[in-house]
Amino acid sequence: MSDYPNDSFSLSSLVGHSPGKSSRPEAPAAFVPGQSNGTAPGALRSLARRLAGLVIPVAATLALAGCSPSAEDGQAARTLKIAFWGDNTVLVSVDPFQVYWIEHRVLLRNVAESLTDQDPKTGEIIPWLAKSWEVSDDALEYTFHLREDVTFSNGERFDAQAVKIAFDSNKAFAAEVPSTFGATYLAGYEHAEVLDAFTVKLVLSRPNAGFLQAASTTNLAILAPASYRLTARERSLGKIVGSGPFVLESYTPEVGARLVKRKDYAWPSANLKNPGAAHLDSVELSYVPEESVRNGLFLQGQVDILWPRNPFSEVDLKLFQSRGATIQSRSLPGPAFNLYPNAQDKRVLADPRVRLALQKAIDRKTYAATIYNPDFPVVDGVYDLTTPYFKTQGAKLAYDPAGAERLLDEAGWVKGADGYRQKDGKRLSLTYILSPAETAGDVLVQDQLRKVGIELKLDVLTRAERVTANAAGNYDLTSSYMSRADPIILQTILDPRTANSAALASNIYSPQTLERATALFDAGITATAGGQRARAYGELQDLLIDEGLAFPIYERVWQAATAPRVRNFQWSAEGFAFLSDIEVDQP
Repeated sequence: MSDYPNDSFSLSSLVGHSPGKSSRPEAPAAFVPGQSNGTAPGALRSLARRLAGLVIPVAATLALAGCSPSAEDGQAARTLKIAFWGDNTVLVSVDPFQVYWIEHRVLLRNVAESLTDQDPKTGEIIPWLAKSWEVSDDALEYTFHLREDVTFSNGERFDAQAVKIAFDSNKAFAAEVPSTFGATYLAGYEHAEVLDAFTVKLVLSRPNAGFLQAASTTNLAILAPASYRLTARERSLGKIVGSGPFVLESYTPEVGARLVKRKDYAWPSANLKNPGAAHLDSVELSYVPEESVRNGLFLQGQVDILWPRNPFSEVDLKLFQSRGATIQSRSLPGPAFNLYPNAQDKRVLADPRVRLALQKAIDRKTYAATIYNPDFPVVDGVYDLTTPYFKTQGAKLAYDPAGAERLLDEAGWVKGADGYRQKDGKRLSLTYILSPAETAGDVLVQDQLRKVGIELKLDVLTRAERVTANAAGNYDLTSSYMSRADPIILQTILDPRTANSAALASNIYSPQTLERATALFDAGITATAGGQRARAYGELQDLLIDEGLAFPIYERVWQAATAPRVRNFQWSAEGFAFLSDIEVDQP
């Protein structure tokens, strides 16, 4: 699984190459520093074989790891080591505006800062680089009053002109590459007006009810003006300068990244407890795709935070806790992990009765308890519960196999001797396209559908093949998800006008449901009052469930295991972490 919209992005179009030109080949898997004899020898040998082409980057990374700065008190440097899931091989970039990969956004949240921030407990938008702001009655003008004590790590001053350069540069890039992830955050942005040195007005051409929240995200983080004089490719490969508590010292794709403390930092948002420079001297991040290798590094004490993409299994969770680890958990805002149908004419799921039967045949409570653990939250709607304007759909998502069978009977699908249903001599068979591999959860859903007579074929494709299949409509079920603490994010998946995969978005609707969905998306993004947004997004969530246009499978909970020596880990509103608050005890 990954935080990508059906792999519809490409390296060639998003890191400075001309669209349509060839992109560089996929790089080998990430190097894992610090491995020892007790860690999955077979996995390590396999990993080593694939790393033959990374000798020079690996050596550079090891050299950096041995050069941590000394702490000011003369003690050993305070370095935090994090093992993430594998790096993104589709879009190789740490440019904030382009990045959708959530691991990169953790890194960026601590390097580049935003005009506003968002309270992770309430969802309220609070000041950060902007001390205050006013919004015009028509919601087309946002006037920000900026802090006057902020500088970028290269010494440039943060001011109104820097904000204008950032927003105008992002707009220009979005015009060149409309599919870039940050484009949806910038929806409606027209231009910026510098009113004085520390006052800037951002003008929209149409209302964007999520604009203040967008201004709090990493995707609209403000880089130093010098960063925008570089090419998109240079920014993608790590040449970015922010105003945050850490400086990105190095980024090696599929290997790792290194952050170093900024000693003069003193302007956090109210979400942070630490008012000044980070407690840590440096942070070393490694991208480790193999689960056994990641787990081994953590259990051996060679990394301080184990941060995979998927939640921990019950076995792993208990093992880590038995070693004194603390499990940090937060539901990621945005859509839950949903399956989306191809409901076009002549497809099996064009029949709403079959779609609703499928909805009833999924036992989500068993899924959560079996695949993860008995305390894992059961998915309760189209969005994860940390998303503003979330509306529970729990009653509609109740497991009801008898109800599913009745609907299939009504639709003319009759159970045969083999347990599968047939109609006009054709088996009721659905193809679910996925990558990079099937999971235990996929097999469990397959088994649940079999019980009501539906055959679910798990078609494992490469990412490139999956993009092609989605575009051609050669599937019955597919999946996609993105993370953002605003319901607007669903438009990047399900609104054909703005989705990163227009085919996926179009395929789920009939003409009638498409008209209703787009009207609700428009109502949600143009609403100027919270009650109007709540009503629009509530009706949208009802539509998607009532019509069987989205099949929630599980709550997207992000988990990290922190070693006993790690203190003060806390989540941001979007499920990232404020690393400058973290302290580590000396070994």
